[in-house]
This record gives sequence, structure tokens and C-alpha cells, in this order.
Amino acid sequence: MISVYGGTGFIGSSFCNLFSEQVVKISRDLREPQSKNILYFISTTTNYNVFEDLHVDINTNLNILMEVLEHCKNEDIVFNFVSSGFVYGLDIIDAKETDNPDPRGFYSITKRTAEQLIISFCETFGCKYRIFRLGNVYGTDKTISPKKNVLGFLINKLKNNEDIELYEGGIVLRDYMHVDDVSKSIKCIMDNGSENEIYNVATGQPRYFRDIIQLTLDVLPDCKSKIVSVKTPKFYANTQAKNFSLNVEKLNKLNFNSIISLSAGIKQLCDN
Repeated sequence: MISVYGGTGFIGSSFCNLFSEQVVKISRDLREPQSKNILYFISTTTNYNVFEDLHVDINTNLNILMEVLEHCKNEDIVFNFVSSGFVYGLDIIDAKETDNPDPRGFYSITKRTAEQLIISFCETFGCKYRIFRLGNVYGTDKTISPKKNVLGFLINKLKNNEDIELYEGGIVLRDYMHVDDVSKSIKCIMDNGSENEIYNVATGQPRYFRDIIQLTLDVLPDCKSKIVSVKTPKFYANTQAKNFSLNVEKLNKLNFNSIISLSAGIKQLCDN
């Protein structure tokens, strides 16, 4: 069995639904795992928390993690940690797992710090780890906003014939993988990937964001929205990746293939 922390979030709930007979959800107020195989999703999701609470990224991404690790000092433990490709820096093009991270923003910095703490913890207590650095994830999500799952947010605006703004006209690279394929790739790595390794999780097929929006417009031929190019805001430019694409050679060696194409996934969102 897999002890899943954060099993009610966007990606965690997808994983638990797909592999319901193989998981036990650890409730939010508990820290001790129910099995030796752990999958950890608990995390904030944006660099924007800094404007409202300087502590939330540290408390969520680090302090709770430490409370869980207190119960993992066992050589039989395998700690599978869901991280983010944002740890690579501000312009991420074909980033490999061996590239030096250069995170910016509280979210990205605490995700990288968590990675380092987990590696050190496992080396100290003899347990094992895997780290998953995710690319752009999309899918049906009730908590979409301009700061989280922005593709879903913009698709909703297009469905409502509202104008949308694209930073730099959308001439920035993104590699979107459907949330169910992300969950399946994580399970594939847990089943077949090496321990004590980092794995990028993405399709490996980046596109300009403008072209991704065009896929949406192809599904919504009667859409009356205007696409407006705007300059990237300073805070976004200082904390978020301009381009974002990950090298997935390690994932591909495990014979994982995405099932849901971007066109099919966008159509699914438009039909919802």
C-alpha cells in the first residue's frame, strides 16, 4: 500500500482515484504513515503567497514535512516526494535532472529546500527517496485561478467570451501534461524507477502558449474573446519561469507514454 499525504488536492486526488485500491489517504491532522511506501503531495502552489503571509510556504512546504519525516526514520521507508520544475530557475528550456537548480520566489525556494532536506534525511537514516519535478499540469480543477492552473482559468474565460491577456503575446514555451497522465507517470516511476533519483515529469513536447490557446479557440469556433498581448509584470518576471520545458529522457526510458493528448484534454475542459 501507498501512504498518500495530500490526497485531496488537485494531483493527489487524481492519483488516489486512479489507484484507489493501492492507496491509504493520510488525513490532514495525522503525520505517521500507514505503510513503508510514501507519496507526498502536501504543498503550496504559487509564489504569490508572499503578499499575504510570509510564513505559509515555509509552514506548508517545510514544517509539516519535518513533522512527517519524524515518523520515517526507518531503512525500509521509500519517500516519494512531489516537487516542481520551477526549482530550475527563471528560463527553463529542456532542463535535465542534473542541471543546477536556481529557484526564485518563496514557493520555488521552499520546494528546492524540501528536496535537499529529504535527500539529507534519507542519507542520515538509511531510507530511500524519489523526487518528481513536475512540469505544467492541467485538467479539471475546482480551485483554478490566475495564479494556479492558469490554462484552465483562461479556458473558462474563453468559454464565457471574455477577453484574455497573454504575457508577451503567448510567445513563451509551456509543456502541459494532463493531471491523470501526471499521476500515471508518478506511479510508473514508483513501480519501475530507481530509488534515490530525481525524475522530471512532463510530455517533453513544449509548445508556445499562444498555440495552446489557439487549440482552445479551434474547439470554440464561436468564441468572441479578444486575445491581448501584455508585458510580463515585474513580480512574475522575477519569480516565474519565462519558458518552461523539461527534458524527460529518464521518464521515457521507463517506457511511459502520455495517453491524453493536449488537444483531447483541452476539448474535455471546454466540454465541462
